[in-house]
Amino acid sequence: RHMRRIRSEIKQLSVMDEAELATAAKLHQAPMDLVREVGHSGGLPVVLFCAGGIATPADAALMMQLGAEGVFVGSGIFKSEDPAGRGRAIVEATTHFKDPERVARASEGLGTAMASLEARKLGEHQLLANRGW
Repeated sequence: RHMRRIRSEIKQLSVMDEAELATAAKLHQAPMDLVREVGHSGGLPVVLFCAGGIATPADAALMMQLGAEGVFVGSGIFKSEDPAGRGRAIVEATTHFKDPERVARASEGLGTAMASLEARKLGEHQLLANRGW
């Protein structure tokens, strides 16, 4: 959802005139030169990484298809059955995200991912924060 929104807002900048770009710069609290550059180039002047919830090769490939230029893999892969294999598979899927057969092959035989935890079942000492629950 976030990646789609980012790409959509960048695309909107690309069709704005100067007055609309000025309004967008004010709305985003960004320098006008930067907003203009993003609008004209159709992209950010930095790599658009995504993070959070990337645990499988398919997750990584999907984010690349949605417009990410790179992915950060969460520490959860280190708690999977085969961390090194899962890491290699995610790199393969990120590199070849336009090739579904290659992504599928990279996903084979990885074993189980990190077991999920239900926050309500964690003890007080296991929580990183105890607000918002």
